[in-house]
Amino acid sequence: VRAENAARREQEQRAKWSRPGRPPAKERDRLAAERAKLAEMKPYRKTNGPATRHAIRRTLRTALNAAIAQQLITFNAAAHVELGSSARPKGLLWTAERVARWRETAVVPSPVMVWSPAQLGAFLDEAEDHRLYAFYHLIAHHGLRRGEGVGADWANVHLDVEPPRIDVLTEIVVDGWTPIETAPKTDSSMSAVMLDRETVAVLQEHRARQAAERAEHLKAGKKWTDTGKVFTTEGGSWLHPDTVSKEFKRIVETAGLPPINLRDLRHGAAALVKAGGGDIDDASKKLRHSTIVLTADTYMRLYQEYEQDLTERAAAAVPRARRGRGSAPAAGSIPRQGPSAASQPRDTE
Repeated sequence: VRAENAARREQEQRAKWSRPGRPPAKERDRLAAERAKLAEMKPYRKTNGPATRHAIRRTLRTALNAAIAQQLITFNAAAHVELGSSARPKGLLWTAERVARWRETAVVPSPVMVWSPAQLGAFLDEAEDHRLYAFYHLIAHHGLRRGEGVGADWANVHLDVEPPRIDVLTEIVVDGWTPIETAPKTDSSMSAVMLDRETVAVLQEHRARQAAERAEHLKAGKKWTDTGKVFTTEGGSWLHPDTVSKEFKRIVETAGLPPINLRDLRHGAAALVKAGGGDIDDASKKLRHSTIVLTADTYMRLYQEYEQDLTERAAAAVPRARRGRGSAPAAGSIPRQGPSAASQPRDTE
């Protein structure tokens, strides 16, 4: 699958005219031939990660054991398949030290990196004028998956009730390269997500913008596709999930922030729970995980990094009359290792 995806990317480059202006006749013929080859290639396909491969092996092993019990076969080949570790990557915070090392080496410490609140704020400031700003705001603050955000329907968004909420009932995922609508990932994912007042205001502004886009399209005699989705193309059609990922990457690069994936915005929502005083159980509920074990496997180390900052501030909160100024650092000078917005410049940290 990786080789096929790489071959398609290379063919896309051969089929693209990157110079300004219209290509000459000879080049137009060549490009047409390259695009014909591209049309015959398989669409991009998602590769299976370690956890998925282990799940496939477990299913095969169970099925073959059942076949042995029924005396249909005598050997379970899946029992002898060796795979690499399926441990989930641990979430790490983009601390000042890690940012500095990344700028020197371009090495990202973990597949799961999380911005501090200050870094997230810098991203949202950069994205605020983008037509999909509300999408990124919603994912960052409330941890919806990409497909859940793209697949959200206005009929399931309740901004005028108390408490305001989004009912996560559908998502749009990619089959090969084709977007399809389906139920959320797990039963626990199909639940209500409570919204804060700022997010309600952001979604109300987005709804007004979408209505204005619709009016402009119709006034210009253009077709508007009424899908009922919260986030759509400028013509009302479904958004391809890859579109929001590409736009996210572009905004991150423009803002000069350390890199994270769009999925890491969901991980960051778990970190915001801790910053707000919550614990792993609160984060598990926020992300709608089926078990707290799943949450702890990914976020416990991240929470420990936050805990260091909380520990220092808790110790500094106790007034002491007998300890001299030279015996311990003043409360305002305690070095903070966690993601306090006041302790990190917004441009890079």
